[in-house]
Amino acid sequence: MSDKKNKKVKQKSLDAEKAYAVSREIVALCEEKKQLLAERISLTAELERLSGWGELDPEKLAALAEKGIDIALYEMPKAEYENLGENVRTLSLQKTKATVKFVLIRSGLDGEDEAVESIKAFRFEMPQKSTAEIKQCIGSTNNRISGIDEEISSFADCADGIKKAIKACEKEIEFEVYATGMANEKLSADGKADVSVAYFTGYVEEENLESLKQAAKENNWGLIAEEPTQEDNVPTKLKNNKFVSLIYPLTDFLGTVPGYFEYDISGWFLGFILVFFGIIFGDGGYGLLITAVAGALIVKSVVSKKKVPPAFLLVGLFGLSTIVWGTLTCTWFGLSPEQLPVWLQRLSVPVISNVYSERIWYPPWTNGEYGLTTAQNLQIFCFSLALVQLTVAHLKVAARNRKSIRILGDFGSIMQLFGIFYVVLSFVVNGSVFPFGLVLGGIPVGTVALVMVIAGFVLSFVFSNYEGSVIKSVLESLKNIVSVLLGVVNVFSDIVSYIRLWAVGLAGAAISATVNELAGPLLGNFMFMIIAIVLLVFGHGLNMILNVLSVIVHGIRLNTLEFSSHLDMSWSGHKFKPFEEQIES
Repeated sequence: MSDKKNKKVKQKSLDAEKAYAVSREIVALCEEKKQLLAERISLTAELERLSGWGELDPEKLAALAEKGIDIALYEMPKAEYENLGENVRTLSLQKTKATVKFVLIRSGLDGEDEAVESIKAFRFEMPQKSTAEIKQCIGSTNNRISGIDEEISSFADCADGIKKAIKACEKEIEFEVYATGMANEKLSADGKADVSVAYFTGYVEEENLESLKQAAKENNWGLIAEEPTQEDNVPTKLKNNKFVSLIYPLTDFLGTVPGYFEYDISGWFLGFILVFFGIIFGDGGYGLLITAVAGALIVKSVVSKKKVPPAFLLVGLFGLSTIVWGTLTCTWFGLSPEQLPVWLQRLSVPVISNVYSERIWYPPWTNGEYGLTTAQNLQIFCFSLALVQLTVAHLKVAARNRKSIRILGDFGSIMQLFGIFYVVLSFVVNGSVFPFGLVLGGIPVGTVALVMVIAGFVLSFVFSNYEGSVIKSVLESLKNIVSVLLGVVNVFSDIVSYIRLWAVGLAGAAISATVNELAGPLLGNFMFMIIAIVLLVFGHGLNMILNVLSVIVHGIRLNTLEFSSHLDMSWSGHKFKPFEEQIES
């Protein structure tokens, strides 16, 4: 059977008519199979209902009834059965702790009819077929289902022909949709007679517009081309270089498409998600495994002379990113730094390395009084990522508003970002190292940060809604004063939100270390070595799966929510899918 499954079936050459006929036959077989499956479920359920009664034959019971022997079957709770009066005579067939199955024997005693009437609710409903007939029906149904499966399998050599017919049918449907959607208008030609004109509207790529104009000229088509407006539901086609396009498998999986008038952040999305992925996975050993799997898939595609899918290359980049972060922090398969080679320890960056996790780092302005732990340094790194990414967002918005005074509001937002960044360092990381009274080189850093927050808020308040009038802009901000004030709080929460990268990475490292601790003692005993290996594979495998989920939940979120919200992006677009079929006359 396995040989048949793995053997490649030689395909028949089918015309459209034959493909449609085969498809109709397959559909009919599938419908018949669907009915048979429902019938089998019903028969199986009936057989299960009769299972405690042995072999029942309704015809024989009916024959006995004709001879005056009325046999009735009952099933009732044991407690009620034991309370039946003496005028009800029964023959017990099966007793359990809860119920009793019995046959009622008619004897003609006084009060018998009344007693029988009182227990009619417990009378067992007789089947339409005997137990043997039901089993026979189930067997024949199974045989027919197997026969249908074989018949459907016999059409395996028609698969390619059916696929081609489906594509042709889809094109016909697509064309019919366009044709039926064509509008008709009656125009007056020189006031003499009405002329009916049919037309439809659509979208074409800018680089193909000249080709369309040329085709219209050659075929005497009327053509009006104009730029789309904000009210139009314009499809989006992203165009990037081959490297940036590697992000498309991920965005296609997420179903995220920017609107036509929104930003294409594919390059920034790819850059930041690589960094986020590396931090969340956090383990260079995991990165080696991911890179090895991606490398094997890429080599297999190259050897088989097939195009390497972008998804394989993207996974490879994720693996390399994880290796880099694991190297910087000296994190490999959850092992402690003492278990790793010295050269790996030396490759790490001291301020964020696990090698120096117990060390306190004293910034020069604290004079050795207050310091930062490695964990706090990692938090600062995450908040710095937030500052960079969110600043990029506001710079892109400012670039769009460069010809408007509204750009001052964008600069105000950037000032708030930098000011609140220092507030986050003081409140979340270490208030002693980053006090509001800090002075560096004669510059009161804390005071400057607070001034930037206030000045940035004022600029944003006055100019963010500018549409030709400063007064109208201020009034618009006053109308939404609650949202404007909450915007400052949102900036703080958006920056703090990036701490999730450090927290999730820390949780993953703790899980991998725990798995090692559980399996470590077992590796020293040959008898338990297999158990230890299974535990290691299962534990680290589960941790990697959890990390993948964390990337989707947290890493993707920072791009599609925090970053995008500062770009005023809603991801409301849909893909550009042009009608490409050429209809021959």
